[in-house]
Amino acid sequence: MLRCESFSNICKKHGFTFFTGVPDSTFKSWMSFLEDKNTDLKNIIAVNECEAIAICTGYHLATGRIGVIYMQNDGFGKTVNPLTSLCNPEVYSIPMLLMIGWRGMPGKKDAYQHIKMGKILLPVLNLLEIPYEIISSDPGEINNIFIKAKKFMKKNSRPFAIIIRKDIFEKSRSEKYNDLNKMGREDALKIIMKYLDDEIIVSTTGKLSRELFEYRAKKNEGFGHDFYNIGAMGCAQSIALGIALERKAKKVFVFDGDGSILMQMGGIATIGHYMPKNFYHIVFDNGAHDSTGGQPTCSDTVDLTKVAIACNYRFGKIVEKKEELEEILHNLKNTKGPAMLVVKVKKGARDDLKRPDKKPIEYKMDFMKTLVDSK
Repeated sequence: MLRCESFSNICKKHGFTFFTGVPDSTFKSWMSFLEDKNTDLKNIIAVNECEAIAICTGYHLATGRIGVIYMQNDGFGKTVNPLTSLCNPEVYSIPMLLMIGWRGMPGKKDAYQHIKMGKILLPVLNLLEIPYEIISSDPGEINNIFIKAKKFMKKNSRPFAIIIRKDIFEKSRSEKYNDLNKMGREDALKIIMKYLDDEIIVSTTGKLSRELFEYRAKKNEGFGHDFYNIGAMGCAQSIALGIALERKAKKVFVFDGDGSILMQMGGIATIGHYMPKNFYHIVFDNGAHDSTGGQPTCSDTVDLTKVAIACNYRFGKIVEKKEELEEILHNLKNTKGPAMLVVKVKKGARDDLKRPDKKPIEYKMDFMKTLVDSK
């Protein structure tokens, strides 16, 4: 396997010292390496992949150097607009190295949401006329690929992509967190669920949806009330808005994460503009991208409740203790929405979390039947 130190040395050798993007579990050990304050590589945490392309463009304009954008291939789909309308040779012709994790690789078992993009990743790169190389764990081969990539980008002033498959990088080290006094996300979820009955729940992609599924599985009830937004990170809030506007007699709860809401924070403005009274936004904030290895988000410098209030939410509150959470839940359902509750929780999740055991379309049909029956 490829050691992070070796990859770092190759990057520095070729002048690739500026990194930005959204983390992927395919190279989680590399993400941990970038977070190390002792490294002389610069890493800028972006909330979404479009922003990362723009940051890297600014870096090139300011320095003339080439930056690196890391992302999952699902996130690569989000970059098509800035790559074609900003970086394209017919526009500003911006060189950058795209470091893309290959989820849903053909022939490899993966979650449903990665299957399509896994199949079309290489054809899309070809369509966009972005040359690419699929790297191995051999430092010598990677060095040669970087020589090729740098030569191409210098000559053509265009992006080049390297594709990272699973198990190329060394295994990620075990993380030790210092937030043990906070609630666990799963504990907070169980407390919240005690106060809900037949409400509609839209849960965000990642570990949170898996924890909600396990809660339902143990109770053996309530599946039809939940929509697990297993892909399209950041879109849970907007899915819930569409439901809330059309099913005004039902209370609609969003179970969101800090990485998710930050990725599509503009959705808060739309929700506040339409002010659905039946909309309740619960954000489980652990300051990290839990599903990809616990890399940090920038939520520690953002007061999401103040953002929500500024965007016309009627209510916003942050809680950190179980007692606070219990107290506020007594009255939350009787509060007019849109309302936001940010629950500070610790990082990490159980290793044995299960995934929903039916095809997504089966859960969709059950969910839609619940909505129809609730008219």
